[in-house]
Amino acid sequence: MTEARTLMADEGRTFCEELSIPLARGTPSPLFRWLTACILSASPIRHDQAARAARALADAGLTTARKMADATWETRRKILNENGYARFDERTASILGDAAQLIVDEYGGDLRRLREAAGHDPKDERARLKSVKGVGDTAVDIFFREVQAIWDELYPFADDLALEAAKRHRMGRDAKALAETVPRKSFPHLVVALARDELSHRHR
Repeated sequence: MTEARTLMADEGRTFCEELSIPLARGTPSPLFRWLTACILSASPIRHDQAARAARALADAGLTTARKMADATWETRRKILNENGYARFDERTASILGDAAQLIVDEYGGDLRRLREAAGHDPKDERARLKSVKGVGDTAVDIFFREVQAIWDELYPFADDLALEAAKRHRMGRDAKALAETVPRKSFPHLVVALARDELSHRHR
């Protein structure tokens, strides 16, 4: 418990909190903004650059699947180019547009409908998310880390990145073991803290 508290004190701010995404609302815009941030974060780019691009897209009003899909490719490219994505701006502009359009076409722009279509089954949710262009397992892992706070069927979820750090800190080898170390509401913060810790460890 002490180790968990130390980690959360140092690294426990969630990425949604960092990006001012009110994920707890569980409504279409925060869910889409979070998925967009996950797509950006899963790219081979530094976290601070991905966060900067995610903020810029939101500041430009591209906060829903419909708004992202309706924006021109050049609008998306320009925002990305000016906010840390110069090397990947053209490809990512296309990915975000295609991803948003699929979410609009398949789920009316509402990721809650994806959850319902999956019957609240984590495996089906992962498969459906991976059908969205630009969303692979890494992006889904990042998405699940924090959305488990409001999608109860995902709890407890910890991805391989977080579990590697947990093993180093001798906190457990799986999500269930980790979940026993903190209250339910604190678990997403712990998983994010572990993921941050592992990334920091790898980049030393």
